[in-house]
Amino acid sequence: MAGEDGDPHDLRMVPVAAAAWAATWLATSERLPAAGAVVLAALLLVWCARRRRSALLQAVALVLLGATVVGLVRLHGVRGGPVAELASAQAAVSAEVVTTSDVQRSTTPGQQLAWVRGELRLLHGRGQRHQTRLPVVVLVTGTAVERWRPVVSGSRVRTEARLAAPDRGSEVAAVVRVRGAPELVAPPPAGLRLVERVRAGLRAAVAPRSDEQRALVPALVLGDTSQMTEELDRRFAATGLVHLTAVSGANLTLLLAFLLSSARALGVRGWALRGVGLGAVVVFVALCRTEPSVLRAAAMGLVALAALGVGGRGERRGLRHLAVAVTVLLLLDPWLSRSVGMALSVLASAGIVWWAGRWAEVAAGWLPRWVAESVAVPLAAQLATQPVSTAISGQVSLAGLLANTAAAPFVGPATVLGFAAAGASLLWSPLAEFAALGAALSAQGILLVSSGGAALPGALWSWPVSPVSLLVLAVGCLLVARAVPHLLSRWWAGLGAAVLLVVSLLRAPVQPGWPPPDWFLVACDVGQGDALLLRADERSAVVVDTGPEPAAVDRCLDSTGVAAVPLLVLSHYHADHVDGLPGLLAGRAVGTVLVPPGGSPLEQHRRVLDQLAGAGLPATVAGVGGRWRAGEVEWHTLGPVGPPVATTAAEGESPAENDASLVGVATVAGVRVLLTGDIGPGAQQALTREHGPLRVDVLKVAHHGSADQDPEFLRGTGAVVALASAGRDNSYGHPAARTVALLESAGQRVLRTDTSGSLALTRDGDRIRVTSQR
Repeated sequence: MAGEDGDPHDLRMVPVAAAAWAATWLATSERLPAAGAVVLAALLLVWCARRRRSALLQAVALVLLGATVVGLVRLHGVRGGPVAELASAQAAVSAEVVTTSDVQRSTTPGQQLAWVRGELRLLHGRGQRHQTRLPVVVLVTGTAVERWRPVVSGSRVRTEARLAAPDRGSEVAAVVRVRGAPELVAPPPAGLRLVERVRAGLRAAVAPRSDEQRALVPALVLGDTSQMTEELDRRFAATGLVHLTAVSGANLTLLLAFLLSSARALGVRGWALRGVGLGAVVVFVALCRTEPSVLRAAAMGLVALAALGVGGRGERRGLRHLAVAVTVLLLLDPWLSRSVGMALSVLASAGIVWWAGRWAEVAAGWLPRWVAESVAVPLAAQLATQPVSTAISGQVSLAGLLANTAAAPFVGPATVLGFAAAGASLLWSPLAEFAALGAALSAQGILLVSSGGAALPGALWSWPVSPVSLLVLAVGCLLVARAVPHLLSRWWAGLGAAVLLVVSLLRAPVQPGWPPPDWFLVACDVGQGDALLLRADERSAVVVDTGPEPAAVDRCLDSTGVAAVPLLVLSHYHADHVDGLPGLLAGRAVGTVLVPPGGSPLEQHRRVLDQLAGAGLPATVAGVGGRWRAGEVEWHTLGPVGPPVATTAAEGESPAENDASLVGVATVAGVRVLLTGDIGPGAQQALTREHGPLRVDVLKVAHHGSADQDPEFLRGTGAVVALASAGRDNSYGHPAARTVALLESAGQRVLRTDTSGSLALTRDGDRIRVTSQR
C-alpha cells in the first residue's frame, strides 16, 4: 500500500472498491448462499480488524456488509412482487412504460427486432392493477418495429404485451414483449424535450454530409449510434476505436483535455478553468442523458483526466479517486458490477492513472506534449483492457494503438464542433450547419483511420479464450507495460518500436499450428454467416460462400495461404453468404463462379453481379446434376429442387429464398461433404425424395444450425462430423439447442465456429481430425 508521501500511487481505497465489487456481484447473482458467505467473511474481518486495530480492514468489512445489503435489497425489489410472478407465468398484460433510452434496432439483415429500456409505471394483468417503478426492457418484433421507432426517451407509452422473466443476473424486473404499436400517454418532460431537440438539431445539421459522417458525428458527440452501419461497427471494432462511438470515459477525457488545453491557451486559470471543465461535464451528461452508463463515463473520464495532471493533483491521488468513484457507483447501481462496460471503463481508467502520465512525461523529452499524450493514453488503456476485450471477442486488435494515436488529433475537434453544432441548432440553422461541417471534416479523419486500419492484414489477431491463454496475454501486457517507458525515453527505440508495429500490421498474423499442413476443409469463422474452403491444391481452394464481411473472409484465406480460387460457389444472395465477396476478390485469381437460378433479393443479386463484372468474372447459373472439378475437389450440384423463387426487391430473408440455395456434394481427399446453404425442412425433404438419403462423411448444417430442420434428412446423411457456422453470441440463438441435440443423437460430432473459431479438418487414415483456431 502506498501513501501520500511515498510511492506516487495511493492504493488505500483499492481494497475497499474491490470489496464493493465482489459483494455487489455476488449479491446480484441470485445465489443466497454466496451472499451469506460474504456476510460471514465481513464479520470475520470485523473481528480481525478489532484485534489488529486496522482501519482499512474495518472499512473493507463495512463495505462488504453494506454493499451486500444494498445488492440484496435491490435484487428483492426486481425479483419479488406481482410483476415477477406475472413474468414467470408469461402473462398477457397492458403496460404503461416510461422509456429511459432511445429505441435500438437490430442491424442483422432480415431481422425485425428492436428494444428500449424503460421504467414500468402501470400494469393491468389477470384482473389486477399494479403501480410500480421497476426497470424493464421492452422487446419489439415484427412490423411493430417501425411504429416504435419515433418513441424518444422520457415518453410514457401504453402497449399490449406479454411478460417474460429476465435472465439470471439481469437488472430488469421483466421483459415486455410486444408486437403492436405504442400509444403515447404523455410526452417527455420539458427538460428531456429540450435534450431531444438538441440531439435532433445535431442530426439535422450534419444531414447534408456523407452517409458515414452523418452516422459518426452524433455517435461521437452524443453516443447516438442509430445511424451506425454494421460495416462501420466492424471497422471501429477492428481498429479499437469502438469506444469513440459509445458514451465512454475515454471520449469525455479527450473532450475535456481539448477544451481545458484550449482554455489555458486563452489565458483561463484557476476556478474559471475548473468551471470550464465542470460545465463541459454537466452539458455532456445532460445531452447524453443521465443513464447509468453516462454517469459511469463521466466519473471515469474525470478520474482519467486527473491522472494526466489536468485536475491539479496529478496522478498521486488518481487511484484513490478511481476507487472512490467505483465504490459510489456500485452502491448506487449494484448491477454495474456485472457490466462489461463498467469493467472496461475501470480498467482503462486504471491504466491511464497508473501508466499514462508517467509515459507522457518520458516521451515529452523528444516529442511534443500533445503527441506524447496521444501515444501514452490509448496505449495505457489498451494494455489494461486487452485481456477482458479478448475474453469477449477472441481477438487482439494490433491496429488499436496505431489507430487511436492517429485518430486522437481528430477526436477533440470533431466532438467540440459537434457540441457547438448541437447548441447552435437552437439559435440559427446556418450556424449549426457551419459548425457541423467542421465536425464532419474532423470525423472524416477518423473514418479514414478506421478504414485504413481495418484493411491492414495484421489488424486483428485471433486468440484462444481459455483461463491459461488469457493469463498468458495478461502477463504479456504487463511485460509490455514494463518495457514502454524504456522505449519512450529514447527516440530511436520509440521509432524502432513504431516501425516494428507497422511492419507487423502489413502481413497476416501467423498462428502456430494453424492451419494444419494437411487440411482438406476449413470452415472460416466469419461471424453470423458461411464461408467454407475445400482444398484444391497447395495454394488454391474451392470456396463456398463468402460470409457477411470482406475483411473476415480475406483474413481466413490469408491465414490458410489460399491465393487462387478456381471455383467459387455462392449458395444464395443473402448478405450473410455474399457480402464478403470483395474480400475474396482482392488480389486473388478466381475461375468459375457458380450462382443459383433466380435472382432474389434483387438488390443483393445486382450487387453481386456488379462486383463480379468489375473483376471481369461471368456468373454461371448452376444446374441440378452439373459436375465441376478443380484440382482435388469434385463438385456435384444437387439442388435447388423445384422452380426458381420469384424475384423480389427486398433485402430481408424469406424462407423461399433460403430454400432456393444451391446444394451440392463435394468430394475432397476421399471425403464426401454435403453443403446445404440455408435450406429449410421442406427443401430438405424434397432433396431426399429426389435423390434418396444423401450419405456423406461431413455435413454443413443448413441455416447455421437453426431449429428448422428435418430430423430424417439429418439422420439420413450418416455424417460423422456436422459443421455449424454461426456468429459468437448471435441474437438468433444459432445453432439451436434442439438441432445440436438431434445431431448428437444421430452420432454426429457437432463443430461450431461461434465457440471454436475457424475449424480445419484433416484425414488420418479412416479418421477425421479437427483443429480449432482458438
